[in-house]
Order: sequence, then C-alpha cells, then structure tokens
Amino acid sequence: MAISSPLGVRPTVAAMLALTAVTGLVDAVSYLALGRVFVANMTGNVVFLGLATYPNSGLSVIAALVAIGGFLAGALSGGRAANALAARPGRWLTTALGAEAVLLGSAAALVALGTLPTTGDGRYATIALLAAALGAQNSTVRHLGVADLTTTVLTLTLTGLAADNRAAGGPGAKPHRRLGSVAAMLAGAAAGAGILRWSPAAVIALAALLVAAVAIAFATAPSGQRE
Repeated sequence: MAISSPLGVRPTVAAMLALTAVTGLVDAVSYLALGRVFVANMTGNVVFLGLATYPNSGLSVIAALVAIGGFLAGALSGGRAANALAARPGRWLTTALGAEAVLLGSAAALVALGTLPTTGDGRYATIALLAAALGAQNSTVRHLGVADLTTTVLTLTLTGLAADNRAAGGPGAKPHRRLGSVAAMLAGAAAGAGILRWSPAAVIALAALLVAAVAIAFATAPSGQRE
C-alpha cells in the first residue's frame, strides 16, 4: 500500500523529479566511468548479463552482479524503513533519503580521495555503494507511490505517453509528469556526462546534494504531517 506524502502535490512532484535527475547523474558515472554498468537501472544490468556471453562484448558479468547485489541490499533496507515508519511518513522519508544522501556524499568523498577507485577491481566497491544508495531510493519511491514518477524506469513512462494519447484512443491524460520525468532523467544524464569530464566525485556530490535537498523538504513539512 502506498504511503501518503507529507507534502502537497506540486512539492512532491518536484521532489520526485529531482530524484529522477539523481538517477541520470549517478548512472552517468557508473556507465561511463565504472565500466558499462548501471547502479540504478537494473533492467540494463540483467540485459548486460546476457550480452556478456557474446565474445569481446566488453561487458563485465562481475560488475553487473555486484550492482544487482548492492541494489537489492539497498532496496531491502529501504523496504524495512518504509514498513517500520509507515505511520510517520515525514520521518520515514527524511530518514530514508537522508541516509541515501549520506551514502552518496561518502562515496563522493572517498572517490575524490582515491579510496574508492573507478578502475580495476577496486571499482566493484564503488559500484556496490552507489547501487545500494539507488536501491534504497527506488524502494522508498515505490512505497511512496507517486503516479507516473518512478524516478528510474522510463519504459512504462514512454509507453503511457503514447498508449494513453487521444490519437491511440486513450483518455488523453495530461502528460506533464511523464514528460517532466523524461526531461529530468535526460538533464541528469547530460549534466553527469558533462561534469564527469572534470571529476566523477563532483557528479556524485551533486547527486548527494539533490537528495539532501529533497530530504530537507520532507523534514520541514508541517509538524503534524511529519509525525
């Protein structure tokens, strides 16, 4: 059952779009700097596992498995938090997203210091940490259940844009959320690719700041709603 947001509709939509941009940012780092693997889009990793059987594919089975494992661990933690704090949505969202921001911020700092490498076998630790953070985010968003804003999966979003269109005989529902979700993901990925030329740590740090801003927004919701 979806948990109600402690914020109004528009602030909640804005928060989900910010988290969608975070997905684009972090997946830009993972795919371009960590060796063609995703830390948020698990569909891609499952496909990579199959494609890796092709000789000279350049894909890493280990990287994909590490990402999936880290993602599942994060999603499990996010699910436990949601179930434990379902009666206090403001506190739940603040805690869950605050933890994600800490994970991403820590990853940014460790990458900047060279403690978490982006190449060689050491990159698997980086992949696992980032995947855990995005797994927690996806689990949290799933329990929040905001229509048309999953923050990660755009296949159904694009399908809905076309299938629900009046030209297809659909209801012609307003497409603003779906278009916004696509735009946010695109903007995040493009920004990530651009900043990555300077520093992968900077991209992860930007993602951490966006998640922290969303957590603060939920933390400062009216006290009656937070509790």
